[in-house]
Amino acid sequence: MSRLKRLAPAGDTSAVLPPWTSRRNPPRFPEIVAYLRGLSWDDLRYTFWIPAYLICFALLEAIPLHHYWATQLPIDQYIPFCSWFFVPYSMWYFLLILTGFRVFAVDRAAFRRYMKFMSVTAWVSVVFWVVCPNGQDLRPASPDGPFGAAVATLYSVDTSTNVFPSLHVVGSVGAALAACDALWKRDRLYCLCVCALALLICLSTVMIKQHSVLDVLGGAVLSWAAATRIYKKASPGQRGSGIC
Repeated sequence: MSRLKRLAPAGDTSAVLPPWTSRRNPPRFPEIVAYLRGLSWDDLRYTFWIPAYLICFALLEAIPLHHYWATQLPIDQYIPFCSWFFVPYSMWYFLLILTGFRVFAVDRAAFRRYMKFMSVTAWVSVVFWVVCPNGQDLRPASPDGPFGAAVATLYSVDTSTNVFPSLHVVGSVGAALAACDALWKRDRLYCLCVCALALLICLSTVMIKQHSVLDVLGGAVLSWAAATRIYKKASPGQRGSGIC
């Protein structure tokens, strides 16, 4: 940790950058290993919400809902099913994880903002699912197309309930915000690619009938509310090299 540079005032341990942030070349593997060895309790505690959320989500998914608020709108009937969008949809998991690792390796303060955004939006969604059980009735009985079998498998493990707001939308927005927050000045092309993939994932949720248009709008509104609270409160010095 002696080689790390502080961007924040003395005594503030929230904004710590690794030594390679002052150059444009990517970090070498030994540098990343040495940096990760400097993990502290203060760094790791921001990830403890993840297993707790996954347990709550699994429990909610296991509860059969016989009566729920159906979120589909008339416009959803005009959106065609396209199994090709299973590809970007499934990349959501890799996007969140890889973004987390890369942001963590570049800017710890940006990583904490990323985790705050994800945890706040996830728990707000859980509370809403409990208070207002919801679901959608848009799924085709037999998904067709090149990835129809993959979509059918997805349907079998992920119910059509607890869909508003869409966490696929919220997570995609969170990953794009975190990438731009930490990497915009260092790797603008990467940030633009993350943003493009985030848009594709949001579109994929309605194209494979995992969500309705209303679910997507709900995820966008929740993302905006959380981002305004979390990112706008950070001063320019705390935001490192990002644009948020």
